[in-house]
Amino acid sequence: MQSGNAIRFLLGDQPQTLSNPPPTMTVLEYLRKTEHMTGTKEGCAEGDCGACTVVLGNAENGKMRYRAVNSCIMFVPFLHGQQLITVEHLKNPDGELHAVQQAMVEEHGSQCGFCTPGFIMSMFAMYHNQCPTDRQSIDNALAGNLCRCTGYAPIVRACRKALKSTTKDQFDRKENKTVRSISALDARTTVEINSNGQKYYAPRTTSDLARILESHPESRIVAGATDVGLWVTKQRHYLETVIYTGAVESLTAIDIDDGYIRIGAAVTISDAMAVLAEHYDSLDELFIRYGSDQIRNLATLGGNVANGSPIGDSLPALVALDARLLINSAQQTRTVAAEDFFIDYGKQDLAPGEFLERIDVPLPQERQEFRIFKISKRFHQDISAVCGAFSVTIHGNRVQTARVCYGGMATTPLRARNCEKALIGNSLTAEDVKQAREALDMDFTPITDFRGSSSYRSAVAAGLLERFADELRSGEKIGVRQVQHA
Repeated sequence: MQSGNAIRFLLGDQPQTLSNPPPTMTVLEYLRKTEHMTGTKEGCAEGDCGACTVVLGNAENGKMRYRAVNSCIMFVPFLHGQQLITVEHLKNPDGELHAVQQAMVEEHGSQCGFCTPGFIMSMFAMYHNQCPTDRQSIDNALAGNLCRCTGYAPIVRACRKALKSTTKDQFDRKENKTVRSISALDARTTVEINSNGQKYYAPRTTSDLARILESHPESRIVAGATDVGLWVTKQRHYLETVIYTGAVESLTAIDIDDGYIRIGAAVTISDAMAVLAEHYDSLDELFIRYGSDQIRNLATLGGNVANGSPIGDSLPALVALDARLLINSAQQTRTVAAEDFFIDYGKQDLAPGEFLERIDVPLPQERQEFRIFKISKRFHQDISAVCGAFSVTIHGNRVQTARVCYGGMATTPLRARNCEKALIGNSLTAEDVKQAREALDMDFTPITDFRGSSSYRSAVAAGLLERFADELRSGEKIGVRQVQHA
């Protein structure tokens, strides 16, 4: 195994080498304090407001792929082998503004200006990803950027104008050169950093990952660090040893094999959602509401599972779909049902030295119906109060099998087994659903907190069951909420 203590990346189009950088220094801190590039702003330092948005470029199959991310919670070593683009890099060498910048000027999209660089960078990523120009698509893509002056209307107009532009920008014209520059970084080695006693490892294979974790079982494993990043920026945690899984190629792979969608634990939510929603269209709305584009481009499905939050958005779906988890270590490999992985609040079925390698989601079966519903105070970027996932198979007009799982109703995502028993063999008439609702009361005793009271959660859980039954009876699906605008 080749290893090195330096990370190599492109800052704009300039190669950079950082030897033994602090493992938990954020990209935002690096830009502002080391490079003195102050166009990128700090607003919330927790990945919510988008003022710190930058764009990462990756070379994939000879082409560049651009993704907007939050620099305030992304650690500098994650940049290894990538291109980092900030608002300072967008204008042409002759000083001409980029199309998204020019559109913001023409449509008066900037007021106080603090949020403007972040909006510009999100729009730049949309520009290169050929985002549709309808209002709903623009709103979804810009959900991670907040404007304190409430200037959204001119920003949306500017975004639509920029997205309709067919002009190639300097990044398009230099694409082949950029791909070659990234290749020349020679970033396919394992990174091992020791910065004043703080260690960072970025292995390339699962065997190296298992070996490092066996030697450092106290390590904090990260992939996107969209949760762990807040431990550093908001709670000032000191992480002595960090192991990054995003460089392990098998952990970033998605395959469809033997009746399963096999998703590596380090696959981002953005990449996972594209495949999962293709097979289970009810997941489309759930994933659109999972954070923002910036969060989804860093956060991973494996991280959401391994974190084990009782309100983790993907967990009820994985349990209801009877997903399997592949657990690996230097000693053994084993498979665990998703529903058995979550033992108690903050406690998952992972022994010291073990890591989550892959999530296997069964492909849809004949006569299977799946729905998932998330209830939160805001449509975008909010944590669930209750999330309900329902998977049944129908034979004739009766429920043959049922798996029902809720998040936010217990200390872990939990199946509603009494409700399932009440559904099986019945035909989802009003009386059948009434009995299932009554059975649901025996499955949960939810807590009261600032997201909802116990009685509210119980009522919502019952309401989601009713909605599921209504959709099956009507043969319709209530899709992603369409927001009406004047």
